[in-house]
Amino acid sequence: MAKKVNWLIAEEKIRKTGLVIFSPLDLKRILGVSDISVRFFLTRYVRKGAIIKLRNNLYALSNNPPSELEIANALYQPSYISLTYALSYYNLIPEAVYSITSVTTRATAVFNIHGKEFRYHKIKISAFTGYLPEKINGKTILIADKEKALVDYLYFAGRKLYKINDRLDTSHLKKTKIIMYARLFNNATLERLIKEML
Repeated sequence: MAKKVNWLIAEEKIRKTGLVIFSPLDLKRILGVSDISVRFFLTRYVRKGAIIKLRNNLYALSNNPPSELEIANALYQPSYISLTYALSYYNLIPEAVYSITSVTTRATAVFNIHGKEFRYHKIKISAFTGYLPEKINGKTILIADKEKALVDYLYFAGRKLYKINDRLDTSHLKKTKIIMYARLFNNATLERLIKEML
């Protein structure tokens, strides 16, 4: 028989771990209960609205929801925020971007979570670098540095997935870093685009 889990105790234990986004496996470890107990617990408290289901096997407390950027980092791993979202964040393009764009070494994917679109584009493992943990609104987020966000963007622009923004401001970027990142892709179209831009 599944052990019934007390909500107040469970909520306190989850908060103490510091996890904002958690999996059933995390809950099993935190609460010290069986798989069946975790399943009943999640079903019950998602239905009551106390827990948010982000996608299969990813949850959050309703009264401590994760930021959209935390969701982007956790939703599809490994990944880091890049492309148009990062360019907008660094003010390299003037437009606001509504989809959160990331790169991953996994298959390209798109998720819609609570009305927000999360896009993941696949890059080769050798190019999966140039990101850092950055404090954004008090949360630690994995995001490409400015130069890597540009190179990732130009790589996909070369593959016709993005149209190059004519108001892209690259004046404050380090050219040596851009060239170093571009070489990781080993892509002639990308190298040509960068030469035209620099």
